[in-house]
Amino acid sequence: MSIFTVENLYKSFGEKVLFDHISFAIGERERIGLIGVNGTGKSTLLKVLSKEEGMEDGKLTHSNQLQVEYLPQQPDLDDNLTTLEQIYYGDSLIMKVMREYEQALHELQNQPESNQLQERLLKIQAKMDECEAWEANTVAKTVLTRLGITDFTKKVKYLSGGQKKRVAIAKALIQPADLLILDEPTNHLDNETIEWLEGYLAQYKGSLIMVTHDRYFLNRVTNRIYELDQGQLYTYEGNYETFLEKKAEREALAEQSEAKRQNLLRRELAWLQRGAKARTTKQKARIQRAEELRDQKGLSQRGDVDFAIGSTRLGKKVIEVKDISKSYGDHKLFQHLNYLIVPGERLGIIGPNGTGKSTLLNILASRIEPSEGEIEVGETVKIAYYTQDDEELDGNLRVIDYIKEGAEIVRTVDNQIITAEQMLERFLFPRAMQWTYIRRLSGGERRRLYLLRVLMEEPNVLFLDEPTNDLDTQTLSVLEDYLDQFPGVVLTVSHDRYFLDRVVDHLLVFEGNGSISRYQGAYSEFMEDKRLEKELELQERKAKVQETKEQPKKKEQRKKLSYKDQQEWNTIEERISKLELKIEQIEADIVAAGSDFGKINDLMKEQKQTEEELEQAMERWEELSLLVEEIEGQK
Repeated sequence: MSIFTVENLYKSFGEKVLFDHISFAIGERERIGLIGVNGTGKSTLLKVLSKEEGMEDGKLTHSNQLQVEYLPQQPDLDDNLTTLEQIYYGDSLIMKVMREYEQALHELQNQPESNQLQERLLKIQAKMDECEAWEANTVAKTVLTRLGITDFTKKVKYLSGGQKKRVAIAKALIQPADLLILDEPTNHLDNETIEWLEGYLAQYKGSLIMVTHDRYFLNRVTNRIYELDQGQLYTYEGNYETFLEKKAEREALAEQSEAKRQNLLRRELAWLQRGAKARTTKQKARIQRAEELRDQKGLSQRGDVDFAIGSTRLGKKVIEVKDISKSYGDHKLFQHLNYLIVPGERLGIIGPNGTGKSTLLNILASRIEPSEGEIEVGETVKIAYYTQDDEELDGNLRVIDYIKEGAEIVRTVDNQIITAEQMLERFLFPRAMQWTYIRRLSGGERRRLYLLRVLMEEPNVLFLDEPTNDLDTQTLSVLEDYLDQFPGVVLTVSHDRYFLDRVVDHLLVFEGNGSISRYQGAYSEFMEDKRLEKELELQERKAKVQETKEQPKKKEQRKKLSYKDQQEWNTIEERISKLELKIEQIEADIVAAGSDFGKINDLMKEQKQTEEELEQAMERWEELSLLVEEIEGQK
């Protein structure tokens, strides 16, 4: 059953047609992935569906009761609201009650002795019962915790860009909605959070349409793919893997149809050129058919991004890292790192945000200095650095001028000379578009242009810092193919699991607290090993508990807990809860500390100490619970 129908949607941007009278319907509990080359209008289509943008022609049909929730690429938040007010926004009864409950809870925590606040909380709890808001509250708390949001009273204007994105995601997921629209939800999320989000969306009760460059995410979450291509919309049943198979079949059929059209047109034109008389109705019809065939729009030449650019020769010595450390005040990002980068290296750098991954790349690129140690770079090394942002793009430059600043011509791997204009065409920038100002390009088109500029430097060492952000899946696929053939060195910081599996064969793992480990193998192998380690640790704990249970009972069996043990048993669960809350608060304080690395260092020490206390409390709880079970069994 359809919940949202789009009929004959038409929209253009200047001379470019984004949607050429496309139609489609979204059914109940559908999981739709929207893909297409950057600049085809994916984000614009999501904005039209959410009514953030209008349309030139067409019709959107849905019931008046349909609830739509939209997560844009750039968070659209009110700076003057607190995190709590922003997340639990809206006029629905359940949102109002949850806002009141969280506010009352926060006030009571600050004034626990206030009878007035206690009475107020009791009344609001009754309201929570009436509108059955407890389940929604539990889901909301789970979402917030997994996204690392703990400080509900902080104003949105004081949050970092990554924090704002997480608040926006939480806001979208928590709101009751029949249709959830997500534009690049995985940007700025670490891998563990992305995997959690996959599982959460699999259980989501409403329908979903999203744009994402994360192909593992796309494959695991979706059950239908929409492809935008030159103003047309193509629909494929199944996930991303199925889409790749069916798209290849569609393109093969289209090529066959075009070949038949060309053959028929050739025969009809030959007949006309022989000077056949056009006296009969049959002959007139044949002439008309030939003219129609001639005027038909043939199969367009698909713009395939071509990365066949050469690279300069690389000698035996690349980069040697000698005992480097980097600190900001008392905060140590990493220390005493030694590493030898060799020809042909394919290294992935992974870890949580803020642990120093981009800082290491900047040190290797001589953009910043290490606090200690030194970097030795080979004489033949030519580094190209693809950074996370577009700071190097001047919006007032035209596309062609920006590329010519880097190089007017390049040589391909087979030593052919290609002009800047030709290279731009290979990167899906046709001649007419090359005179466009950069400021008029979409975010994805700017990233693609920036990538071309980096590669046109013909480097032999590539540094890639989150290269998959804002690039479409087609560009990513061809970039990966290029890197397969690239004879030089590749170092990449990335959260994109699919990209890491395709490109790198070993990892530097930033674990926080200045610790870096090495892993020889692909990213998926690393994650599987981590999963097995956790399972083994859990099994060992269970075996330990079971072994304790199965120990032979003493002749004089314990009748009851000692007074001290009973007192501890009565309070230990509350103690564990307080320690868990304390850790959450410390994590929030670390985020709020910003660049105050001295404060961050103190907080991390406190966090480690609290985690150790929590571990001890959990072990003590296990011991006491076994004693309680034993005593209960004697009754």
